[in-house]
Amino acid sequence: MGFWDGLFPRRTAQFESGSASSNAIELTKRHTTVSLSKQGAVSGNLRVNLSWQMRTSDIGGRSRQSGQLLRHPFKLFKPEVVQAHTQGMVNVDLDIGCLYELTDGSRGVVQPLGNFFGSLNAPPYVKLSGDDRFGAPSGETIFVNLDHAEQIKRLLVFVYIYDQTPAFDRTHAVVTLYPSNGPRIEIALDERAPQARSCAVVSIENVKGELIVRREVKFVYGFQAELDRLYGWGLQWGRGYKTKV
Repeated sequence: MGFWDGLFPRRTAQFESGSASSNAIELTKRHTTVSLSKQGAVSGNLRVNLSWQMRTSDIGGRSRQSGQLLRHPFKLFKPEVVQAHTQGMVNVDLDIGCLYELTDGSRGVVQPLGNFFGSLNAPPYVKLSGDDRFGAPSGETIFVNLDHAEQIKRLLVFVYIYDQTPAFDRTHAVVTLYPSNGPRIEIALDERAPQARSCAVVSIENVKGELIVRREVKFVYGFQAELDRLYGWGLQWGRGYKTKV
């Protein structure tokens, strides 16, 4: 691959069969859904991982305008200045959570805030592994027990900034689904959403017995209550806090 090919890669279509080189499906604005049922991944544990990092040399990397790169391609290698911050590193704590609705009508949330870690072998069949506050490589992971898929009506995986700077576009956050069979499914949170505190990332819905994964990527300026209103969950919300580390 030549130098200019690296700077301006050709756009390639994303298909449900995934990428042969990476064995991954990237859900985008143009290709928003994939069926877990069609790839035979409706049993075992579905792993949903949030990974993110803050690097001073990459701040603003994906949010740069393509027009500026065309005129000044070597700016790709020059770090941008972070406005309104005295430190090069922007502090942020991303958390993953999941709203669930079961076929018996029960609804709730699995999230670090409030220590709602869920359960894997009992309702809601959704469990959070732990709370990563520092952007560790392993990130945070939610497990969904698809051996009980017939009891799950819909799930909404979301990410929120618990504290510090609202800067989704500077975290290089990616939510990745690892089914029991077939390629992994990736959703990047690389859109500019200044001041947004939360993002509905991906939904998993039981549609006439078929499990459909849908890219959402809808940013909101509030927290869980606003996501609840947007998707009609109907839960009661109160202010919560984490224990200090």
